[in-house]
Amino acid sequence: MASSTQKPSSSSSSTSIRKYSFDVFLSFRGEDTRNNFTGHLFENLHRMGINTFRDDQLERGEEIKSELLKTIEESRISIVVFSKDYARSKWCLDELAKIMECREEMEQIVLPVFYRVDPSDVRKQTGSFGEAFSIHERNVDEKKVQRWRHSLMGVSCLSGFHVNDWYESKHIEEIIEEITNWICKRLNVFTE
Repeated sequence: MASSTQKPSSSSSSTSIRKYSFDVFLSFRGEDTRNNFTGHLFENLHRMGINTFRDDQLERGEEIKSELLKTIEESRISIVVFSKDYARSKWCLDELAKIMECREEMEQIVLPVFYRVDPSDVRKQTGSFGEAFSIHERNVDEKKVQRWRHSLMGVSCLSGFHVNDWYESKHIEEIIEEITNWICKRLNVFTE
């Protein structure tokens, strides 16, 4: 699916035309899933012609670069792959906060994937998510931590995928079918 320009939804008060650079933005903890689940998901999305962004070419730093924030804004859909150590990454949590902001302000579709984690641990920040927040509360501004918590609670209430078995290829097929159907349906609405 090539990048294209689309009119905003009818519920949007904006009369501008939204430009999408990517069909999908992938948010994930690289150390946990880059060389397995997320790597396979990315390759399958790419093979299906779904223009997908993953942060391989970005340099890591303390703050997310403005180019990455712009990339999130210019994506139709964000897939957030929650893994055991996702919340340990300030980078991932900043991405998530921006993704949820785009969901609220720009009606971006957000699809959570709970990769071998319990969605309630994400929502309530318990388990490995609670451990990560114990550290963040000592080292990060309170307002930022609250923004991250709010984003985790919001995204964990969305319909998504729970990958908790070894049939990852089946889950990847289901995710790609969901993304493809959504993009095709959305494009049909705008061409009518």
